[in-house]
Amino acid sequence: MNTIFRRKALVALVLLQVCGIAFAKDSGKYFLFVGTYTDVDGKDSGSKGIYSYRFDGSSGKLTSLGVAAKTTNPSFLAVAPGGKFLYAVNEVRDYKGAASGGVTAFGIDRKTGKLAQLDEVASRGSDPCYISFDRSGKYVLVANYTGGDVAVFPLLSDGRIADASSVLNDSGSLGPNKDRQDAPHAHWIEASARNRFAYVADLGLDRVLSYKFDSTKGTLSERDPSQAGAKTSDFFSATLAPGTGPRHVAFSADEAFMYALGELDSTVTVFAYDDRGTYRSIQKISALPAGFSGKNDAAEIAIHPSGKFLYTSNRGDDSIAVFAIEGIDGTLTFVERVPSGGKTPRNFAIDPRGTRLLVANEETGNIVEFRIDGTTGMLTSMGEVAQVPAPVCLVFLALD
Repeated sequence: MNTIFRRKALVALVLLQVCGIAFAKDSGKYFLFVGTYTDVDGKDSGSKGIYSYRFDGSSGKLTSLGVAAKTTNPSFLAVAPGGKFLYAVNEVRDYKGAASGGVTAFGIDRKTGKLAQLDEVASRGSDPCYISFDRSGKYVLVANYTGGDVAVFPLLSDGRIADASSVLNDSGSLGPNKDRQDAPHAHWIEASARNRFAYVADLGLDRVLSYKFDSTKGTLSERDPSQAGAKTSDFFSATLAPGTGPRHVAFSADEAFMYALGELDSTVTVFAYDDRGTYRSIQKISALPAGFSGKNDAAEIAIHPSGKFLYTSNRGDDSIAVFAIEGIDGTLTFVERVPSGGKTPRNFAIDPRGTRLLVANEETGNIVEFRIDGTTGMLTSMGEVAQVPAPVCLVFLALD
């Protein structure tokens, strides 16, 4: 299948977003769920767990609904297709005496925004830091940072979590940063649009890995290039420059272009899909000001619903960088960089209509809202709209 045909075939597919948007009928009314750290470096942050808000897409007004559920270190959230259930990773290193974190399932009360805990299981690796759904919505995929592995969990019809159907350890050559790349560190995982692969950003390996995903069994596997009948697309991994430290990844709607955010060097590497079923690097661009010499860790990356703009966050420079996406070749052009309105912007989310961008500033404990210019992608700060201890993840749920 040639690349042009593939792009046309995939453009109609809806890509799920985690710590961003849970899609439903767009009435302009939403819940905003906020994941937090309840414990920061062994100290109580003051957070109780997951918080909920009502968000008016027309006015941009955010109204607090208080604590939605008490749980430990719910650092990343994902709302299930259909909007009935929410899943959180519990980012800890020890879970009931084992070297693992947790994964917790909640039922969503669509009238009050409160969450009722349904289940809790071990994440099968320490410090789980990302959670997403496969394209069928029957499985959750979890990246365990310190454990260096990824796991798949089948979901039951009542929202509870079954035993892991697959656990796979990342492997490969480590990057040169001895402090941060001492081992494999799975930092992000999502299924491909056709549900045939699971892509994994591994910060320790300077690679975006691609595992075969069997959606009937919920299993991940590696393919040996020498195996009879093996195709290049079955075992590829995209390799980034040494010391990049890929954290999160964003894809164009047709998956023709992949954008890998480097946490360690604060860059975006652009990859283009080719007819062999692999991604090749075509550009690397910095998210920092020229001459910046301080410490910075890039945190989040997201593409505007229009597909025209890409945003990243900088922890250290404490800014949001804006890029325009070239529609033909997928390359990026820097547009602007704006202060995040707080310290350590760990995560941000774009509302389903693409008119607002909300930033979670972890260290200052505030959420700041920006208006998005639909023509240029530029951001205008609307100021602080909420205070919540140690916010690290924002996810919208559209209401009927």
